[in-house]
This record gives sequence, C-alpha cells and structure tokens, in this order.
Amino acid sequence: MEKSLSKSFYGWWISIAAFFTFGLAVGIPYYGMPFYYDYYEKAFGWARPDITLGFPLAATLTLWVGPVFMHRFSPRKLMIVGTGLTALSFIGFGTMGGNIYVYWAYWLLYMVGYLFSGPIPHQVIISQWFKKSRGKAMAATYLGVGIFGAISAKFIAKPLVTAFGFQNALIITGLILLLVWPIAGFIMRDKPSEMGQTPDGEPIAINEKPEPPRGFAELLKSRSFWLLMVGSLCSIGSIGSINQHMKFVFKEQGFTNQATLDALFADALFCIMISSTAGRIVMGILADKFSKKWVMVATYLLVASTIPLLLLATPENPTYVYVFAILFGFGMGADYMLIPLMAAEQFGVNTLARAMAIILPADTIGQTWFPYLVAQIRQGQGSANTSYGPALNIVFLLAFVGAVAILLLPKHAFTNAAPVHVQKS
Repeated sequence: MEKSLSKSFYGWWISIAAFFTFGLAVGIPYYGMPFYYDYYEKAFGWARPDITLGFPLAATLTLWVGPVFMHRFSPRKLMIVGTGLTALSFIGFGTMGGNIYVYWAYWLLYMVGYLFSGPIPHQVIISQWFKKSRGKAMAATYLGVGIFGAISAKFIAKPLVTAFGFQNALIITGLILLLVWPIAGFIMRDKPSEMGQTPDGEPIAINEKPEPPRGFAELLKSRSFWLLMVGSLCSIGSIGSINQHMKFVFKEQGFTNQATLDALFADALFCIMISSTAGRIVMGILADKFSKKWVMVATYLLVASTIPLLLLATPENPTYVYVFAILFGFGMGADYMLIPLMAAEQFGVNTLARAMAIILPADTIGQTWFPYLVAQIRQGQGSANTSYGPALNIVFLLAFVGAVAILLLPKHAFTNAAPVHVQKS
C-alpha cells in the first residue's frame, strides 16, 4: 500500500512545476533588474539613490498586501495574477521616459506582483505537499530561482540589450514571464487533498488532529516570531544590498569599460546563481537530517563572511570576483530557502501563510531599504574607489546580527498536538 502510494505521489510533479514558476516569476525579474541600473543612470541622468529608491518605496507601500490577501486565496491563482502584474511592470519599465515618479510607480506594480507570485505561494504549496521531505522539495523549488537567476543577465538581459536596446529588452523580458500561466493553471495544485493524496504520499494517519492555524495576535506575542523576522530581515537585507550594488561596486573599482562591466556582472551573477543551486541542494538535504536552526546559523555566517571579499576585486585581481561569487552564492541560495522551513517548524504548516505574510514583507523592507541606505552612504563618501567600504562594513555587521538572532531561536515556538498513530496497510 505505502509503496504504491509513493509511486503515484503527485508532489514531485508539483515541485518540478514550482521550479519553473518560481524561476520565471522571481529569478528572471529580480536578479535581472540590476543589470539595467547603469543604463537608467546614463539614459535618464538619475542618481543612484533615486534608482534604488523605487524598490523600497514599493515594498513599504505594499506592506499590507501580504497579511490581507495571502492566506485568503488560492496560492496557484495568486501566482497567475502576480506574474501578470510583474510582466506589466517590466513592459512599463521598457516604455517609460525619464520621469522618476513613473519609474517608482512601476516598482509598486512589480512589488504587488512579486508578493502574489513569489516566495509565499510557492512556500505554502510545497509545505502542504511535503512534510518529511520538505527540505529537499523546497530546495528543488528554489533551484528554479537559482537557474533562472543565473541566466537572467548573461543569457537574457545582455543579449537582448545588445540586439534590441535596453528598453525593448525589458519589454521582451516581461512577455517571457507569462510562461508561468500554463504551468500554474494546468499542473500546479494547492494541496494533496485535491488529488486524493496526503503529504509525502504517506498512508493516511488515524487519530491525527490537524494542527490549528495560529492567529496573527498569537504570532506577534511569540519571541520566536520576532527573532526569525529580525534575523531573516538582517540577512536578506545584506544579500539585497550586494545584489543591487554589485555592478556599481565593480564600476568604482576600476571596471569602467561598458562591455567589460556588462560581461563581468553577467559572469559574476551567473556564478552566484549556479553556486546558489548547490547551496540549496546541500543545505536542503542537511535541513532534513539535522537541526534546521544550526544549518540556518551556518548559512547566515557564511553570507556575512563573504561580503568583505567583494571589495578585493579589481582589474588587477579579477579572480576575487569569482571567489566572492561562488562563496556568496552558496550561502545566499540556502538563506532564502531556510526561512519558510524554519517558520513551518516553529509555527506549524497551517500557520505558515500567516507567518510568512508578515515575515516576507518585513524581509522585503530590509532587502530594499538596505540597498538604498548603501547608496546614500556611498554618495556621502564621494566617488573614490573605496567609497563603498564604509557602507559594506555596515552590511557585514547587519548580516552578523541576523546570524545571532537565529542562534537565539528555541527548538519550537508552539507545542504541537498529541502523537500520531499511522494506519498500517
């Protein structure tokens, strides 16, 4: 009985579909957008703080979207709506003029699309379909972000800009994102019960009381909730600062030729994203075998320790670009994936949507405002080659604070219900 259930288990098809939907909806637009920042700077004369301000403004103005919508609607349907909004935002970026307010408005559209089609719906679906193999399944899903993020600059943005110009490249990218629709519409399913199955394809358990979802008030009273939110916010904010400013850092360290700069950024991002896939696989397996808390602490410390390496890259020593990219990517890949795993372990799978509806927007605040802070600090330091140094030192400290917050987490935030007896087949 158990063997036949395992053979016909549909969850791994869900994971494969999520690989593509998550990669298209998040990997391409999020990791590909910084490729265009210096083009905005040249074409429209915008300052770097203004270029990086659109994302944090949008994240702040959409804080209410997650708690209001994410636990009320089908994750699969939210993916379809969200990808459509993200596609429209990229078409808008490609057709806008030099009005900075229009640029910021399109970031608002992008942010709603990201919330609807990004991490939360994918995390909820995978957590519903898997329990014992949740780490491996989440790793497989997040591989999509790594693979599609890897090709976003090197094989999508760069060749499209070369062939059609940067604005047409943005429009074409928006249309590519719509490939999510048929996958989400015809393959994805929200829960195993829709297919007459159970998580992991296990035999049906008797006397198992479903864990009741926790309310927002109960979550907000939990010390674990705040530790996970602060820890993830600091680490994700540090990663976002590096991703958003990496091309500018290379430029100020002497890589000034546009073709060389484009190629270097594309190669570095490719290495980061490919390495991130290895990080997701390794840490996903470890998270199923060992304490998720210690796996998460090790990952956060790795992210923090690699940040100083970025400032060592120069035209005379370009090897540091790839050393940084490989190590940073490995930690980054596991970082994002471990947050929902830890949330599910701390608060229960039926509370995951509510918990992540607060944690993800908070993380996005860090992910978007930290880069803006870096831009402001850098602008105050002038244009010397070392002007990014003070800002990246602060980013390093924030990443370290994130690791300490996770270290303080207890084993479980809430006590789970009575033991389960499994029906023998």
